[in-house]
Amino acid sequence: MKLLSTTLERVKPSPTIAVTNKAAELKAAGRDIIGLGAGEPDFDTPQHIKDAAVVAIALGKTKYTAVDGIPELKQAICAKFKRDNGLDYVPAQVSVSSGGKQVLYNALMATLNEGDEVVIPAPYWVSYPDMVLLAGGTPVVAEASLQTGFKLTADQLEAAITPRTKWFIFNSPSNPTGAGYSRDELKALTDVLMRHPHVWVMSDDMYEHLAYDGFEFCTPAEVEPRLYDRTLTVNGVSKAYAMTGWRIGYAAGPQELIGAMRKVQSQSTSNPCSISQWAAVEALNGPHDFIAENNAAFVRRRNLVVEMLNAAEGISCPTPEGAFYVYPSIAELIGKTSPAGVEIVDDEAFATALLEETGVAVVFGAAFGLSPNFRVSYATSDAALKEACTRIQGFCAALT
Repeated sequence: MKLLSTTLERVKPSPTIAVTNKAAELKAAGRDIIGLGAGEPDFDTPQHIKDAAVVAIALGKTKYTAVDGIPELKQAICAKFKRDNGLDYVPAQVSVSSGGKQVLYNALMATLNEGDEVVIPAPYWVSYPDMVLLAGGTPVVAEASLQTGFKLTADQLEAAITPRTKWFIFNSPSNPTGAGYSRDELKALTDVLMRHPHVWVMSDDMYEHLAYDGFEFCTPAEVEPRLYDRTLTVNGVSKAYAMTGWRIGYAAGPQELIGAMRKVQSQSTSNPCSISQWAAVEALNGPHDFIAENNAAFVRRRNLVVEMLNAAEGISCPTPEGAFYVYPSIAELIGKTSPAGVEIVDDEAFATALLEETGVAVVFGAAFGLSPNFRVSYATSDAALKEACTRIQGFCAALT
């Protein structure tokens, strides 16, 4: 009898975490490494949020809580959905977990049966397909393209839906591309979904507040209120509030679904960290002025990276609407050879050679379901970005 399950054999380790670990290993060995693979802001958690956590500790808020969140946080989440998205929820419709990833995982585990399909637009966050596989479902990848700004069209969504489709996973602004759907673009997708009442919508809105150049964020249940009863709207405090390590994600949706997710969580992790929950209450209810300041830095960095990558030989880099990633194409570099003799057969070969020959760590596009590309996170210092892009320019220029 073998030790590992056949379910686990279906999935692969997270490529983004693998890149971060590889970069850390090389750095520890003395190499001059610039890591552009991390999916987290480089800003510190705002002081008023940290202070709220310290107060919670002093007040002894250190015991188990309700499995899927304290009442105060659920109320704050309801207020956030009303304030930001015009969506009305009550606390019984809210679930709080140890990060947005757990929210998604709980929902998939609670709802998928063997043969159920989940439509996932590519490029996608690396964990979507593997979580579907772990839950026993079948990922159906619908490829967007550079020509549509990495956004799925209504025709593509229509073609991907079958009688076996259980969920459509939607992410805007996107990880890995930063692409954001306008209200009209999203309405075209929700019109398709209205024709398929058996399909549920999982909207991953984690990058909601990281939107630039006047881009107006919108979410499916807001754009099409008739989808409210079959939409799980997912969010969290990690990205906008620089709280990745605090591990608080949340969602709102139909009570039956939220109850099923609670059951999964009750038999896996139980409640999220009590102190993190109190910090999240302050994050949602407290001042938000720091978000605009952080976004100004992100816009400056985005513009720097897009300009420098587009100046690199053979790279085409669109300007994203949000998040803190760019997803340039290297189609013109495939087939070339690096100074160390590595043939660039695909984007994984490109990323590997780039790291080993220049010390710049990026994530290859195949990890996100669309090649030949790579993902750069610009959530690091301007100086590091400038140096990294200079190295990328030199690497591309030296390809033969």
